[in-house]
Amino acid sequence: MDRIDSRNSFIGWQCRLRQIAMREEGGRPSTGMRPKLAFSNDGKFTDEVTVLLVRQNSESDASRFKYLFLKTQDPKIRYDSALEFLSSTYYQQPREFSDELTGLFHSSNSLAQKLLLKGFCVLNFSQFSASYRFRCQVRQLRVEEAGYQTTYWHNRLFNPNLPANIMVVGFLPDWIGIEA
Repeated sequence: MDRIDSRNSFIGWQCRLRQIAMREEGGRPSTGMRPKLAFSNDGKFTDEVTVLLVRQNSESDASRFKYLFLKTQDPKIRYDSALEFLSSTYYQQPREFSDELTGLFHSSNSLAQKLLLKGFCVLNFSQFSASYRFRCQVRQLRVEEAGYQTTYWHNRLFNPNLPANIMVVGFLPDWIGIEA
């Protein structure tokens, strides 16, 4: 499989998993959205992280998520609004999504600190009969980046008790070295 085929296959699979999660599981992240993580290719995966797909042009998504959060103080209405938005057409066009996956961590999280120090990791996704494993470059997103804002407001909709000191980490897959 070449780089583009690998990318399209993985992102398409992730979109399908997220459609199912939003429409049938109340938005709860499935196992395929929470890859196991390692810092080498030795197959010893020790941690699990929840990652988001962020669209390439996600400024409007960040604004929409922020609007849905700020328009009410009722966490149930926020949650239901997020589900309605994400379960409609949000995951219908896999090609609209960025290559970079994101994850939200507390600033003092030792795993996040180790990820940033190392600058890379290996992610292993698996659900149903599909699995994907690939190496990723890791970076910390800046607050002003659309990917940060989208990840932050998405998480606020689903978790009204999000801590104040958070960071958003980006995971950029090596599509050439992917194992599917």
